[in-house]
Amino acid sequence: MPVEKRLNSSGFTLIELIIVIIVLGIVAAVAIPKMGDVSQNSKTNATRTEMLTLKRAIIGNPQVIAGNRHANPGFEGDVGHPPITLSELAIKPDSIATYDRFLHRGWNGPYVDSAGNDYLKDAWDVAYIYDGINRKITSAGGPDSIVVSF
Repeated sequence: MPVEKRLNSSGFTLIELIIVIIVLGIVAAVAIPKMGDVSQNSKTNATRTEMLTLKRAIIGNPQVIAGNRHANPGFEGDVGHPPITLSELAIKPDSIATYDRFLHRGWNGPYVDSAGNDYLKDAWDVAYIYDGINRKITSAGGPDSIVVSF
């Protein structure tokens, strides 16, 4: 029986497979660091957004007006001073009176969504540094500190 030679054999040679593996390795080496940058940028943006939400909870939103009055005065507008700690935005301190709707004074919170106390930490799960005296909130969890003044 004569042995027939296949001229149209299908499949890849070993060299073709090695070239594909090398190309995939190069693509992975370039793409993985870029994915890390995207992750850091999204954490930075999420933290900055949350910090601006905390700022609004503290000082309110002066653009919201109803009945010729500021409808969203925030903690400071209701109580008369910024909170001592960020947790006062969600839980009424014993030292502050309950809101009096006639005098427009007192704790009228919660001023933030306190589910799971997530508002106390940045996207890197590091607690915010709150300084009510110097009127700033700092996130030190990321590669660069983020500071929001109020």
